[in-house]
Amino acid sequence: MKLDNLRTLAAGAQDRAILDLFEHSADRARIFSASTGDLLFDYSKTQLDTTIRDALIQLCDEADLADRREAMFSGTKINETEGRAVLHTALRNLDGGPVEVDGLDVMPDVLDTLQRMRVFAEEVRGGAVIGAGGSFTDVVNIGIGGSDLGPVMATHALSPYHDGPRLHYVSNVDGAHIADTLRQLDPTRTLVIVASKTFTTIETMTNARTARAWMTEGGGDPATQFAAVSTALDKTQAFGIPENRVFGFADWVGGRYSVWGPVGLPVMIAVGSNAFDAFLRGGQAMDVHFRAADWGENMPVMLALVGIWHRQVLGHASRAVLPYDQRLLRLAAYFQQLEMESNGKSVAMDGAALAVPSGPVVWGEPGTNGQHAFYQLIHQGTDVIPCEFMVAAEGHEPELSHHHRLLLANCLAQSEALMRGRSLPEARQRMAAKGLEGAELERQARHRVFSGNRPSTTLIYPKLTPFVLGQIIALYEHRVFVEGVLLGINSFDQWGVELGKELATSLGPIVEGEESASEKDGSTAALVAYVVRHRD
Repeated sequence: MKLDNLRTLAAGAQDRAILDLFEHSADRARIFSASTGDLLFDYSKTQLDTTIRDALIQLCDEADLADRREAMFSGTKINETEGRAVLHTALRNLDGGPVEVDGLDVMPDVLDTLQRMRVFAEEVRGGAVIGAGGSFTDVVNIGIGGSDLGPVMATHALSPYHDGPRLHYVSNVDGAHIADTLRQLDPTRTLVIVASKTFTTIETMTNARTARAWMTEGGGDPATQFAAVSTALDKTQAFGIPENRVFGFADWVGGRYSVWGPVGLPVMIAVGSNAFDAFLRGGQAMDVHFRAADWGENMPVMLALVGIWHRQVLGHASRAVLPYDQRLLRLAAYFQQLEMESNGKSVAMDGAALAVPSGPVVWGEPGTNGQHAFYQLIHQGTDVIPCEFMVAAEGHEPELSHHHRLLLANCLAQSEALMRGRSLPEARQRMAAKGLEGAELERQARHRVFSGNRPSTTLIYPKLTPFVLGQIIALYEHRVFVEGVLLGINSFDQWGVELGKELATSLGPIVEGEESASEKDGSTAALVAYVVRHRD
């Protein structure tokens, strides 16, 4: 990615007041925004001008983004390090026509699995499928990574539509997680879904065996109260799960992109198949927009280009995702995996070292909670942290509309405050109004200065519905894809997680006391010795 021109432009733009850009263009908010359907993405509170935007858009053509995009949608094996297609979009291709991988149309299998999910979900919801003690009151999903973060996020987000059994999620191998989850449940009326493509993920299978033992000891029937999301039919059968309760997906669906298919089964059980279909259609609508819109009007592309500007051009190492919606409390963690596992790379497709920084640190918290936690650093800290706000125009509780108006006011105020700031003369005036004088006035005023000129974007939507949630998730998926293409990296492998897994496997017998730690480094050996001394 050639950034020389953009860095030259940045030298002249970085210290330019964003507020001045609005004074020079009364129509800036319209010009520097993108929309699709009822979603509006406003990036006018950044330092982009038309010259910079044009230079960023040129990166898309230089990277052959259009061809790479169509290669992904058409089933070409763009995950080159693993030799796989990347087709999570096929899971939401409800009426978009054939999609081929190696000459075979994958859509009949996708739609057949989706229909099996619908039937099973509605049978669980309606009481046609029951446990040893009667209809299911609770569902426990056991998975980790993409098999957990996606459905957890979506279940919270769609809670106004949740009219099925109670949902619980267990991911951590820490025994506290499953113990605290199962303690309140009836083992005769709980359905357990084990989500592991290979059915070998150590954390998931450890938790699954614990749940099976708990159910058996409590009078439940694992043969009728377990289901699986996996492609390893031999292993699910050996575990005791009948084939008709196993829902698989192909290797062209990466874990962090899998909520659209069988990994989303617990979400479908919670909200029903119709609401889940609406979620899929929201994602499909964003796919259509992404494939059709010109770069400057293309929401995923412009979201990505703003990200490239802030991270690779200006060097801001961190990005805050700030949904002003309590039901999106797990969205930042979901996007954290989506972006950092996808674009947290240091080599290009050809194996050469990257010449520019890769993806940023992604983090966040719902507003207004975050305002009372870390916004101090965002406003007055020494590092600039670009912020991505999102908020609905309307909430789900009409009787609490005054709450939502206050939420909206806070969201809009924060982005304005980041841009506007407070100058030293303004701060002095405030202190003088409080009766301060001289050196004390000056000292107190300096503590109240906000540099301002801190960039943010805002994604605003009518209401958080299943359709809108689908749009938002697909928007960020495509944003990650675009950034990866421009960086020249593979956004769909994750070799960085492998070494830790391998070392954990080798450390297992050592921690158990079955092998010596003598060949480990001094620090690791000392830590193991501490564990052995203090273990019961």
